[in-house]
Amino acid sequence: MNPSFFEKPILNSPYELPQQHWELDETGQPTQKIIPARRQAKFISPIPKPRKRKSAATQKTLSFGDEVGISTEKQRYDPTPVINELRFFVDLWRNLPNPSDWQVTFFTRTLVTPCSPPTMSEVPREPVRASKTLS
Repeated sequence: MNPSFFEKPILNSPYELPQQHWELDETGQPTQKIIPARRQAKFISPIPKPRKRKSAATQKTLSFGDEVGISTEKQRYDPTPVINELRFFVDLWRNLPNPSDWQVTFFTRTLVTPCSPPTMSEVPREPVRASKTLS
């Protein structure tokens, strides 16, 4: 039996790729169903259901001069497609099995590879260049 959304709102570890998420309906309410995949980026907030509802709750949007015709729907900034595309490419990169295929520096590789601190013999020796002398 699945736990309730309000009993266990966080399903994933902060140190691993998200494997599941709570399904939300079109009004941002949890459906108590766990979906076994990463949620697509979307800017909604789960809003607690009121005890009495006069009409269907909808997510409000901010208007920046829309009421006077300054901007159009075409000009509206929506970063979610960019976020979802970036997540796709990061997942492709994470799935490269050989770290030498990552095309990153040694230090970046050690930062993104958990639990494998480098030994001193693995640290590349690079010459240190002084840009100017202190006087």
